[in-house]
Amino acid sequence: MGNLTIGIKKFLQNKNTVTVIGVVLAIVVLYVAYTMRIKSSINPIVVPYASQQIPAGTQITESMIRTREVPPSMLEGDVITNIGEIVDKYSAADTVIPKGSLFYKRSVVEKEQLPANIILDYPKGYVLYNLSVNTTSTYGNSVYPGNYIDIYLKAVNQLTDGQITDDQYKVRADQVMLGKLLSNVEVLAVKDSSGKAVFQNMDEGRAPAMVVFALPEEYYFLLKKAEYMRTYDTSIVIVPTNESLKDEPGELQLASEDLKEWINARTYWSDGQ
Repeated sequence: MGNLTIGIKKFLQNKNTVTVIGVVLAIVVLYVAYTMRIKSSINPIVVPYASQQIPAGTQITESMIRTREVPPSMLEGDVITNIGEIVDKYSAADTVIPKGSLFYKRSVVEKEQLPANIILDYPKGYVLYNLSVNTTSTYGNSVYPGNYIDIYLKAVNQLTDGQITDDQYKVRADQVMLGKLLSNVEVLAVKDSSGKAVFQNMDEGRAPAMVVFALPEEYYFLLKKAEYMRTYDTSIVIVPTNESLKDEPGELQLASEDLKEWINARTYWSDGQ
């Protein structure tokens, strides 16, 4: 046993032997790496493709997707290989995905990235309302699409000192009135001053300039009248709620019949007739 150990040591101490072993190991490593690379470029992988033509701005469903095997070497660019990154997303506004085409990251977007995404999700008979906001009124840019808000009305009585407007409200000159007007209003979009979605690209640090939501026409008129009551120095205040966290968010509703009557008593709506 001792002689065998001595023999091995002498064998390994021979420079020529060490060189040969090193060359052999290098050849083995290169062969294995080459073989693995060849297999990875030849062995097909499963990728999704469009089973029909998908127009721009269309929600992509599972029925629009099929899969096929292709060699990795044929995949160029930002091809999407995971179906989960496609289902329920949208084709980009400037892209038509042809039948049989693979899906690319540049052509598959979130709904919020569509320029006209707010037209997709509000009920029939509702009217879009665009409310001017800023970073402060959105609580440090913390109001997101899909959030729910309550809408409050602030008004200041501008009448003569000591004068009471009516027996019901007892509002005197320069007194501030604040009340909740609408509850459970879903935010459809938050955009900057150029109309771009604030949260589409967080790296750009876009400042909120408008919050878009939809209201029944009656409430649309009511809120517009309240917004235009300059005699009372009115302002609209939005307050985020936790409705979006619930399984079944509450329905949009009028929060104060008295406040509605107060607004209507001091304004009117002309239908042009």
